[in-house]
Amino acid sequence: MVDVNSKLEKTVILGLIQTTVSENLTANLEKTINKIEEAAKKGAQIICLQELYHTQYFPQKEKEEQQNTTKYAETIPGKSTQIFCKLAKKHKIVIIIPLYEQALNNKFYNSVVVVNTNGKLLKTYRKIHIPQDPMFYEQNYFAQGDLGYQIYNTTFAKIAVLICYDQWFPEAARICTLQGADIIFYPTAIGYIRGHVSGDGDWQDAWQTVQRSHAIVNGVHVAAVNRVGSEGDLEFWGGSFICDAFGTILAQAGGKEEILIAEVDLSFNKRVRDGWGFLKNRRPDTYKFLTKKIGEK
Repeated sequence: MVDVNSKLEKTVILGLIQTTVSENLTANLEKTINKIEEAAKKGAQIICLQELYHTQYFPQKEKEEQQNTTKYAETIPGKSTQIFCKLAKKHKIVIIIPLYEQALNNKFYNSVVVVNTNGKLLKTYRKIHIPQDPMFYEQNYFAQGDLGYQIYNTTFAKIAVLICYDQWFPEAARICTLQGADIIFYPTAIGYIRGHVSGDGDWQDAWQTVQRSHAIVNGVHVAAVNRVGSEGDLEFWGGSFICDAFGTILAQAGGKEEILIAEVDLSFNKRVRDGWGFLKNRRPDTYKFLTKKIGEK
């Protein structure tokens, strides 16, 4: 295990691309390419796209004919990753690409791939926590991630990428931190269900609050990117944001298409960790219960 307090003291500029998504796959790809070019010109060094950037959010349908969804899938490497590899090398940037992966084992995954500044693909992360709720029927489409949590040692920072529903699980953020992440990115597709009034409270507020809490208790920067627009019965709220290692919002998007840019100071991670002791005062010997399933003795 790495020394989680051993960090490079430097700044890095993050770019989050928050867009609407149409039924036209070619148009979605072209829009994303243009947005990446624009973010790079604004100085972004690590650019993150939203979950399933290439397609509309089809898992809101409980059942869809397989041939209607496999057209959205691509292999890794694939058409769009090859394009983004060239863009990353051209601009000397890191690009985080969430997509619908068709794997060699004939399974389909909600995945992300990272391209480094030399245009080379790094390891694939496959979404580990898969929801199965009304309008979010992902277990009907995606296999459970089987590659574990990934840390990407990019040119600018050590980063982790977790996908949407992963953001509700503190265990995932803690594991990524202990493995050396400076920044955790959360590409997302989440919104309100049209006509539904939640008795729980404000979903968007809870979504932001839980991610800020991951930043605080782990002493890492967090960058969450969400889509916008109406798709079927979902209204995606956008609200992409970047916060520092104590949960302070550094930049936040609204509810329309936007490229969110913020410079982050990674040396602040160490300050929070040293000052609050959340990592050094852990008691792993008392945490064995966490590995049990509900109801298991």
